[in-house]
Amino acid sequence: MEYISASQFAQKYGISERTARNYCAKGKIEGTFLTGKTWNIPAEAALPKRGKKKVSPLLSALRDQKDTGMKGGIYHRVQIDLTYNSNHIEGSRLTKEQTRFIFETSTLGVTTENTRIDDIMETVNHFRCIDYVIDHATDKITEAHVKQLHLLLKTNTSDSKKSWFAVGDYKRLANSVGEEETARPEEVHKQMKALLLSYYSIECPDFDALLDFHVRFERIHPFQDGNGRIGRLLLFWQCLQTGIVPFIITEDLRLFYYRGIQNWGKINGYLRDTCLTAQDGFKALLDYFGIKQ
Repeated sequence: MEYISASQFAQKYGISERTARNYCAKGKIEGTFLTGKTWNIPAEAALPKRGKKKVSPLLSALRDQKDTGMKGGIYHRVQIDLTYNSNHIEGSRLTKEQTRFIFETSTLGVTTENTRIDDIMETVNHFRCIDYVIDHATDKITEAHVKQLHLLLKTNTSDSKKSWFAVGDYKRLANSVGEEETARPEEVHKQMKALLLSYYSIECPDFDALLDFHVRFERIHPFQDGNGRIGRLLLFWQCLQTGIVPFIITEDLRLFYYRGIQNWGKINGYLRDTCLTAQDGFKALLDYFGIKQ
C-alpha cells in the first residue's frame, strides 16, 4: 500500500497540516501509523466526515428526486436548465429541447442540422457533474473535488484524446480569457489552494463571498478548457452548502454576467445585480414546486 505524509494529505484536501495530524492522532483516518514523529497515511484515505450538516429543503428534494428517478420536479428542471444554459454560454449548439430529450430519453430527438459529438457528450457529462454536486453538496470542496468535476465534464470528448489537455488535472499550457492573462500552469495549484483556504476561513459565507470565489476561480482559469462550467457548478454547490438560493445564468444575462466578472473589484454591483436577477428566477421555481428555502 502507498502512504503519504500529513503534509501531503493536507495539501490534497485543502486543510491545514495541523488538522491532518489531529485527525491521525484521534484515529479518524483508518490505517495511519507513526514512524518516529511522522504520520503515514494511506494514499487513498478519504477526508473524515465532520458532524452531520443541516440539509436544506432544496437539497433534500434534489437528493430524493435524484434517487427515486422522479420526473418533472425540481431535480429534473435543474438538470435541464443548468446544463443547457451553462453549455450554451460556452458555445454548445444544442437546443433546450434537445438537452431535455437527452436527459429524458438518452436520444437527441429531431434535428435538421449537423450536431457536434462534443456537444452531446458534454451535455451527458454535465448531468453527471450535477449529480456529483448534489451527492457531495455538504462536503467541503477540495482540489480533488474540483478536478473530479473536470474529469466528469470532459470524459470521452475530443479534448480527452489530446495528450496535452490533461483532463481531470490542472492545465499544462498557459491560456487567457480574451486579452486577460490567467494563472500560469506552475502557479495554479498554489493559487487554488489559497483560494479554497481563504473561502473556508469565512465562518458564514454570504452572497458576495460566493461571487468573489467565482471571480477568483475564473481569473485563475485552472483548466485548459471548461473553466466557466466548472466555476458555475461550484457556485451551485456553494449555494446548496450555505443555504443561499442558487441561480442559473441564462442567455439573456450572459453579457451582463461577463461584464460583472470583468469589473469585479471595481464595480461589484454589476455581477451582484446580475446574479440576484438570476436568483429571482430560481426563487420563482422554488415557489412553483412548493420548496421552502
